[in-house]
Amino acid sequence: MAASPAPGGPPTRVVIENCAVATVDAHDTEYASGHVVVAGNRIESVGPGAAPEGLTNVVRRVDGTGHLLTPGLVNTHHHFYQWLTRGLAQDANLFDWLVALYPTWSRIDEDMVYAAARGSLAMMVRGGVTTAMDHHYVFPRGAGDLLGAEIRAAREMGVRFSPTRGSMDRGKSAGGLPPDFAVETTEAALLATEEAIDTHHDAGFDSMLRVGVAPCSPFSVSTELLREAAALARRKGVRLHTHGSETVEEEQFCKELFGMGPTDYFESTGWLGEDVWMAHCVHMNDTDIEAFARTGTGVAHCPSSNARLAAGTARVPDMLKAGVPVGLGVDGTASNESGELHTELRNALLVHRLAGGEGALNVRQALRLGTHGGARVLGRADETGSLEPGKLADLVLWKLDGLGHSTIADPVAALVLGAAAPVTLSLINGKPVVEDSRLVTADEDTIARDARREARRLARIARRLG
Repeated sequence: MAASPAPGGPPTRVVIENCAVATVDAHDTEYASGHVVVAGNRIESVGPGAAPEGLTNVVRRVDGTGHLLTPGLVNTHHHFYQWLTRGLAQDANLFDWLVALYPTWSRIDEDMVYAAARGSLAMMVRGGVTTAMDHHYVFPRGAGDLLGAEIRAAREMGVRFSPTRGSMDRGKSAGGLPPDFAVETTEAALLATEEAIDTHHDAGFDSMLRVGVAPCSPFSVSTELLREAAALARRKGVRLHTHGSETVEEEQFCKELFGMGPTDYFESTGWLGEDVWMAHCVHMNDTDIEAFARTGTGVAHCPSSNARLAAGTARVPDMLKAGVPVGLGVDGTASNESGELHTELRNALLVHRLAGGEGALNVRQALRLGTHGGARVLGRADETGSLEPGKLADLVLWKLDGLGHSTIADPVAALVLGAAAPVTLSLINGKPVVEDSRLVTADEDTIARDARREARRLARIARRLG
């Protein structure tokens, strides 16, 4: 696969060498000291030792001594708008947390979502995320272009983005949790979702923007919306996303309302398949896992959020053994206040060792979950998620020779088990977005100030309107 040519001439090259390299390819190839050559927006070569001699059009050489080079992290589940409501409902389980926060979330508007998206994206990107995903499903009437606000924020920051147009049509009066004024009609949700795909979705190999279809959850959407959304997604050739099997209460809800558990219910509505991934999947039995493996349905594993809301421990080691595609997710920052994906590498490993013993998960499996696993879940494993010639140049150079990591000989163990590693350089689509742990595409102080202002405005409106 040839590198993309620069306008008017051959591609420029960036050379990174003298670093440890974890490719996360099919063989988990690693080099104690190796190199990567980037040409345009593609990886041109990866290998041991120094870069090849005689390279032309090299515009930058990076000495990676003391560093580990990995694929960029891929986030598979998030709710950006929640950046404005962090630290609330601190001691609640999922249903109580939703009941407490929906009245506030139902007052969001376009300016708030833009500020929240910038905060969420900045935190992830500064910590090594190169592909971000968001599940936005709260669309109060008259709030403006909320999905467009997120897309604008990601474009400005230079992040590869997979937003999903969420929806809810089961309000409180119909037995759901959200207030009635925060939900849409089934028809309106489907029309808006189709419009979002037609307006924004780019299916190309180099795409910086892929749109998915994402009704919120079994307890906030109707069966009709689930079925019609699946049909819409397949007609348009885009992926499907929702929450599934997150809590015991959800399982009870599905059995009482539909006479079956969540996985069987999803299958009955067309929601299992290689083009589907679900967030959490905590409470799944052997039959559920087999169904996901059989159909290629993916899972966005969110260990910190699951712990924060006391939802339980997903059976990720069993899923991996069965062949289920699994990636990592930050989840919304109202249930994972750190907002980072790097911390999920460590937390995934620790959580599953607590539940399943020392052999449940190792550091390389954790790194794979956060890179190639996530790319597979988002349907982009042929394009990103590993360091291989021809793939998109989404990569991160982690500094491991400082105080927090210098005595850990295994660089992958240092990254996963150690403190959050500084990012010396992050490239997305071949372009730098982080240098020396600071964003280069946006001002972090401005983002923090704007997000704080919008969070306070949201809190005032929610208090006034109740």
